[in-house]
Amino acid sequence: MDTSSPAQPLLVYGYGNPGRQDDGLGVRLVEELEAWAHKQGMRGVVFDSNYQLNAEDALAVASSREVIFVDAAVEGVEPFEFRRLVPGRQISFSTHAMPPESILALAEELYNATPPAWLLAVRGYAWEVQEPISPQARSNLDAAFHFLCDWLLGSGNTAEDKR
Repeated sequence: MDTSSPAQPLLVYGYGNPGRQDDGLGVRLVEELEAWAHKQGMRGVVFDSNYQLNAEDALAVASSREVIFVDAAVEGVEPFEFRRLVPGRQISFSTHAMPPESILALAEELYNATPPAWLLAVRGYAWEVQEPISPQARSNLDAAFHFLCDWLLGSGNTAEDKR
């Protein structure tokens, strides 16, 4: 059941470690997108980021009409992949990161909320400590940024409409 309402914001949540080259693509994209949205005077979109997803993020997901998770991808489609997510039925807790599917499952289990959610996986290439983003990843980040800007400017469209 989708318990979202139009008054609820769209959540764009980036995660990764900005101190490890391309691992920080999700966080960097959200920072750049938030600055752009602020300049546009955009409302109804909230931005968040962290090193990893945690169980506590289920409340933010449950309070959103839609969610776009943004992360770096070690392999896969270039420049990025945008795909629909479904709640993961196996929820496990540890001190390490949780996948977005587990966060969605927690939002469903704890708050009876199932907002539509997507993963924007931006292809990265280098993962060393304390280095800048690789040039190839910067190009991929720019493509993902323009994709999300275009999507956010589309009045009333859902992420699924723009796939």
